[in-house]
Amino acid sequence: MNVGDVFLVGIFLFFIGSCGGYLLEVFWRRFFSAKKWINPGFLTGPYLPLYGFGVVGLFLISMLPIHTGRTWLDSLLIILIMGVAMTVIEYIAGLIFIKGLRIRLWDYSKQWGNIQGIICPLYSLFWLVVAAIYYFLIDASVLAAVTWFVNHIGFAYVVGVISGIFLVDLCHSLGLSRRIRNFAEEHQVVVHFEKLKETLYDKVTEAYDCHPGFFFPLKLLSSFKEELTEIKEKFTESRNK
Repeated sequence: MNVGDVFLVGIFLFFIGSCGGYLLEVFWRRFFSAKKWINPGFLTGPYLPLYGFGVVGLFLISMLPIHTGRTWLDSLLIILIMGVAMTVIEYIAGLIFIKGLRIRLWDYSKQWGNIQGIICPLYSLFWLVVAAIYYFLIDASVLAAVTWFVNHIGFAYVVGVISGIFLVDLCHSLGLSRRIRNFAEEHQVVVHFEKLKETLYDKVTEAYDCHPGFFFPLKLLSSFKEELTEIKEKFTESRNK
C-alpha cells in the first residue's frame, strides 16, 4: 500500500475500534455499572476515540517483526506490548482531559495501585485480555476487512464521509466541554463526566417523566451550572464525612 492507502486504512481502523468500543461500553454501563442506558462517550455519536486509537495501535503492533524462534514466546511478547500500549494510550487520554479540559472521563481512584485515578493494575489486566482476544480472534478478520475495503471503489469516499461527521461531532462536543471547563476553573474542581451524565439522566427523568435522549442527553438543559454545583456539593459532603 502507498502512503495514501496507509492513511485511509488508519482512519478506517480508527472508526472500527471507536464504534466497537462504544458498543462495549454501552452494555457495560447498562448491566454492570450505572445500570442505565447512558451514552458512554464524550462525543455525541456512537464512537469512543480511545478505542479507535487502541485498535490502530493493536493492528500496528501485531505486525512487529518479533522472531525469537518460539511461536508461543513471540505471541506472548506481542500481547504484552499491546497491553502496555493500551494502558499508555488510556493514561495519555485521561491526562489530556484532566489537565486540559478539567474533565475526568473515568475514575479508578478507588482501585488498588491506581495512578492519578487514570490507570490501575486491574484495568491494565483487562487490556491484556483484550489484547489477547484481538491477537488470536480478531486480527485476521480486521486485516481481511481492510484488504476488502481498500480494493473496492468508494473506499476513500466512505472514509471521507465518516471523517466529516466525526469532525462536526467533535466541534459540537468541544463547545459543551468549554462550558464545563469554565465552571471547573471557576470553582477549581475537576468535573466527573460520568457523574454529570448520571445526574442529568435522573433529573430529566424526574422532571419530564421520560428518559433524556440517548445521543443528546443534554438537549433539555440550557445550562450545566446547577447540575455541576450539585455534583460538587455531593462530592464535598462525601469527602468531609
